[in-house]
Amino acid sequence: MPICIECRHPVKTLWTQYSGAGDPSSGHNIRLTVCKNCGRFCDKYVEHDFVVLFIDLVLIKPQVYRHLLHNTLMREGDQFDPSIVRLGTLLLLFDVYLTWARIEKQTVPGAEGSTGEERATSCSTRLLGVTLVRSRSSPLSSIILCTCSTLAFQLSIRFLTSSPLSPLNQLGMLRTYTRPNSVSTALLVSSSTKLFPILMVIWDYDVPAAARSLGWAVVLNNVEALKILLDCGYPVALVLAAAGAVARWIVGRAILWVVGLEGVDSVSESAVAADGRAIMEVVKEWAGRLAW
Repeated sequence: MPICIECRHPVKTLWTQYSGAGDPSSGHNIRLTVCKNCGRFCDKYVEHDFVVLFIDLVLIKPQVYRHLLHNTLMREGDQFDPSIVRLGTLLLLFDVYLTWARIEKQTVPGAEGSTGEERATSCSTRLLGVTLVRSRSSPLSSIILCTCSTLAFQLSIRFLTSSPLSPLNQLGMLRTYTRPNSVSTALLVSSSTKLFPILMVIWDYDVPAAARSLGWAVVLNNVEALKILLDCGYPVALVLAAAGAVARWIVGRAILWVVGLEGVDSVSESAVAADGRAIMEVVKEWAGRLAW
């Protein structure tokens, strides 16, 4: 049943469609329903396009999450919406490419971040090292790594929210949510921020601070989506997001250890000082461009 995105009051319909709505010359002839509880439009996003929705998702507006999770993507029988399947596939492909690129950058001898001792190794050792690294960090390994990590993240949160054996349920912190696919839908929608690396086509922002900021933005969106969908507080949503992140990290490190890349950081984690220096470099570069 749809809800008002402003006050979460259940409503029968989000709009009223009049005769002639299918005729382009007669206009839309659709009138949005006004909520009897709060007096505002039940769902203003009915008339907005995808660009506005994406911008408000990035801004973490609760209304757009309620529009997507309750009024648009909900399906009878807790089925996945086809658009969510496509979004999940796209996010996975982005993760695979970026993870493979980061591993290649960190493990190839002489790459950025390597020590002087590593750069001083013999030519024959370098060639052997490059061959071994490329064989270990192949795109197939990145696919396995990202797929297993994503499944660990999704399944751990689905268990904590939808299983009667969940510790949160046993402690009375969260009642069992009977639509686990909706939980996955919320996590995928809130992870749309991961698509920002497409901006690398026009803007080279491959610095540790950018990668870390993007990761925190995804976490904040995940927390907000879980809070809105499950109607729980921020502490419970933070626990769920943290549990998923820990599960993903453990599975990722295990896979890297199996393929012999246990010393590689696949998520571009960095110290706060390094992030600060990277931000300063970006600011200086922008200031120099503006000066010209």
